Amino acid sequence: MNELAGKNILVGVTGGIAAYKVVEVVSRFKKMGAEVRVVMTRAAAEFVAPRTFQEITKNPVSVEMFAGTVNFHVEHIALANFADVVLIAPATANFLAKAAHGIADDLLTTIVLATTAPMIVAPSMNTKMLEHPATQANLKILEGRGVKIIDAEIGRLACGTSGKGRLSEPENICAEIVKFFAPKILIGKKILVTAGGTIEPIDPVRFICNRSTGKMGYEIARAAKNAGAEVILISGNATAEPPSDIKFVKVETALEMREAVLAEYENVDAVIMSAAVSDYRVKNVASQKIKKSNETLTLELVKNPDILKELGERKNNQLLVGFAAETENVIEYARGKIDEKNLDFIVANDVSQEGAGFGVDTNIVSLIDRAGDIENLPLMTKAELAEKIIQRIAELI
Repeated sequence: MNELAGKNILVGVTGGIAAYKVVEVVSRFKKMGAEVRVVMTRAAAEFVAPRTFQEITKNPVSVEMFAGTVNFHVEHIALANFADVVLIAPATANFLAKAAHGIADDLLTTIVLATTAPMIVAPSMNTKMLEHPATQANLKILEGRGVKIIDAEIGRLACGTSGKGRLSEPENICAEIVKFFAPKILIGKKILVTAGGTIEPIDPVRFICNRSTGKMGYEIARAAKNAGAEVILISGNATAEPPSDIKFVKVETALEMREAVLAEYENVDAVIMSAAVSDYRVKNVASQKIKKSNETLTLELVKNPDILKELGERKNNQLLVGFAAETENVIEYARGKIDEKNLDFIVANDVSQEGAGFGVDTNIVSLIDRAGDIENLPLMTKAELAEKIIQRIAELI
C-alpha cells in the first residue's frame, strides 16, 4: 500500500497516556510510503521515548527548542516548511489552548504558529477536561480556522473512569490522513453504494442469509467519500464499520434494499451495487418459531426482484456498476450480466479463489466494460481495489 507515497507528514505528540497509540500511527504512515518527522513535547517524552519514533521513522526526533540535534539552520521553520500536513496526536487540553490562542512556548507550538500546512488534531483527555467550556471553546476556535478535529472516542480512560476522551484508534487516524491526501476526483458527484448481505426471515428466530461481510462495499463508500463525493451507503447485514460523514441506511431484506435504492436513484450520478442480495425469499414467513416435528422441513421460496436489472431499465444518465461473485465461468457469466442489466462495467471475481470473496481483506477481480474489454487485477486489498473502482467511475463520469 503506497497511499501516502511522496507525502511529508509532521506528527506532533503531546503529553498524554495515549501517546503510545501514536507509535502505531507513525508505523502505518511509513508502511504507506510517507516521509515522517516527529516532534514531541517534554511531557510526551515521559510516556514514550523519542528513540522509539526515531527507529520507526529513521529520522531524528525533536523535543527541545534549542537542542541543536537536527541539521536545520532554523529548526522550527524548517520543520514547519517540511510538512504537507501536521497531525497532533494525542492533543491535550493544554496544547489545544495554546494552539487556539497563538502561544508558542516550546518547539511544537512554535512550529504550529510558523507552518502554513493544514493541521489535523486528535484530542485525548479526561471526559471532564474535554467537556470543559474552555476546551470546547478552543476546539471551536481551531475549527473556525480550518483545523480538522478527529473526534475523541467513548470508552475506558486511563484515570479509571469511562466516557468520551479516548484517542481515536490508529486506523481511524490514518484513514483521515489518507482521505486528506486523496485526489478529489468526484467533487460535486453523488454516489450510491450498496453493501452487505440481505436477510430473508423464515420465522421470528431464523433467516436465510449469505456470507457477505460488507467489507468491499464499505471500502468503496470510503474511497468515494475520500474522492470528494457525496455518498449514500445502503447496507444489509455486515460486520464492517461504515465510514463517517456519509448517509448510512440500514436494511435487512431484499425488498427493503430495493425500496431504499429506488428512493435515491433519480438523484445520484452513479450506483455501485456491491451488495449480495438474496435471490429468493420465503413465501410464507411463520409468525411464531417453527418447532421441530419432522425429519425434514420444506420451505417454499419465491424470487426476489432483481434490483440491478430494474435500475438498468430505469437508467437515465446514471453510471451503473455491478458485481458478479461466481465460482465457475466467471467472465462468461459477468459479460452476460452487462447486457442483461444495462451496466457500464462489472466487477467479476471467483469467490472460490484463495484471497478473494467473502470475509477477507483482499480480493482478485476482473473489470469488464460494455465493449467487452477486460482488466485483470492481481491480488490486492479491498481498500486498494475500491480506489481503482472509484478511479474508473471518475473517468467515465
